[in-house]
Amino acid sequence: MNKIIAIVGMCGSGKSVASDYLESIGYKKVYFGGVTMEKLQENGMEINPENEKYIREKLRSELGMAAYAKILLPRIKEYSKDYNVVLDGLYSWDELVVLREELKDKLTLIAIIADRSLRYSRLTNREIRPLTNEEAYKRDIAEIENLAKGGPIAMADYFLLNNQDKDSYIKELKNILERIDNNEKND
Repeated sequence: MNKIIAIVGMCGSGKSVASDYLESIGYKKVYFGGVTMEKLQENGMEINPENEKYIREKLRSELGMAAYAKILLPRIKEYSKDYNVVLDGLYSWDELVVLREELKDKLTLIAIIADRSLRYSRLTNREIRPLTNEEAYKRDIAEIENLAKGGPIAMADYFLLNNQDKDSYIKELKNILERIDNNEKND
């Protein structure tokens, strides 16, 4: 049976690094944030934190808090027929509920956590869509209050602390993947 691993965590925790690594070892990636970028392009809107927040919240107001899972579920199911799949950016509790109902035991959550000051430093220094500390803080609050992002993080099957260098981080990720392969889920 092909695996479906959702990477969850706050902005700047290292979700994309983990997802990119899984993709590099053969997983098909489904990037939840890609839906936001597609909608921004469709609407001719500039890519910036305010517009991204607007689109995220608009989609959820129209389709419910499980909007991204509903939009992406057909793609996830199709990919999982032939590949292991990594979900980059599962946010809301409702998305998790929909995915758990549909995917059952095929879905495993890995929460990436990091100290807030380190996350904000990473966000300030990243090349794509950098954020100031103030923008990062506002995004954290919006994602917690408006998108119910804390639930999937709290209910993760595995937790990976990412306060170290990239090589150490990937080594810890590999350890978790080995545990997943050995069916060591923490139920």
